[in-house]
Amino acid sequence: MRAAVLEAFGAPMPVRELALREPAEHEVLVRTVAAPFCSTDWLGWRAMRGKTPPVVLGHTALGVVERRDGGARGYGVGDLVVVAGTPQCDECFYCGIGRPDQCALLFESPEPVLATDDAGRPVRAAGGVGAYAELIVADRNQVWPLDSSLPATHLSLLGCGITTGHGAIVNVAEVRPGASVAVVGLGHLGQWCVQAARVAGAGRIIGVDLLAGRRTTAAALGATDVVDPTEHDPVEQVRSLTGGRGADVVVEAAGPEQAVQQAVAMSRRAGTVVLTGVQWAQGRVSLPQNAIAIHGRRILSCQNGQSVMSRDLARCVALMESGEYAAGPIVTAVYALDQINEALFASGEFRDLSGVITAFR
Repeated sequence: MRAAVLEAFGAPMPVRELALREPAEHEVLVRTVAAPFCSTDWLGWRAMRGKTPPVVLGHTALGVVERRDGGARGYGVGDLVVVAGTPQCDECFYCGIGRPDQCALLFESPEPVLATDDAGRPVRAAGGVGAYAELIVADRNQVWPLDSSLPATHLSLLGCGITTGHGAIVNVAEVRPGASVAVVGLGHLGQWCVQAARVAGAGRIIGVDLLAGRRTTAAALGATDVVDPTEHDPVEQVRSLTGGRGADVVVEAAGPEQAVQQAVAMSRRAGTVVLTGVQWAQGRVSLPQNAIAIHGRRILSCQNGQSVMSRDLARCVALMESGEYAAGPIVTAVYALDQINEALFASGEFRDLSGVITAFR
């Protein structure tokens, strides 16, 4: 099969012919139909996310089942599926307490070998997926059936951005009607947070981003206000829009330490801060103690929106099919696998919200 392989950090990724390994009993063979290029993979390419070359990046995809195992969940050969970046094994401690976002398969297992290259070196699959390839060998606990006629480019976003943005607002922040919500960072994830806040009935939705185009998109998708952090202190701008108190809910969807610090400062006392971004795998954040210990804030982690895919995937598809969630403005480019480096730099240079790879041969 053909795959784009990260062989050296910071160097263009070649498309190689790889020898795919045989799927194990608990795995599913999926032919890739569409795979979004995520900013996470730009960071992985820059050696900021703990990847070990050679590796096939891409942690979610839409595809068609070519071979399945006996434990498959409601799909057969030829069916359309989402291969999600976060598994749900339903057996580990974390799945048992209703937190599959922390599934042991993701955090306690090494990334699996997907194939071997011409030199006989094992090539791993990022996130157990390795989506920038013709074929994916995924654990059955990462594969979910879909029944939708929406465009493949739109459906491909379900395994990461859509479910994470939806979950940040609905599962983690538990946004109530009338609440004020600020979203720091209006990349693909931030745009889904804006839409989810609108659907949740937020009274004021404030989008914060350096890029004018992304602020314009957020306004079209439901932001009632947009803030340019270069014009004036963004914390003060958000406070001025929320009666001087700060927002009821702030979602950080950018990654840098400064964005986290600003998100906490933008929230009101007894407010909620949801942290979704990670720039460096070993990054550190410094926060004022009063803000986090005395002022009553809930500061919450948001891996994959704390989604339960067996529940939240269908909810997100229904919202897309009803038009409440719009993927069209977020899919900003379509690429062939041979254009992987164009997609890479368009993401890293903030020219794309979500570029999607749709042609693999």
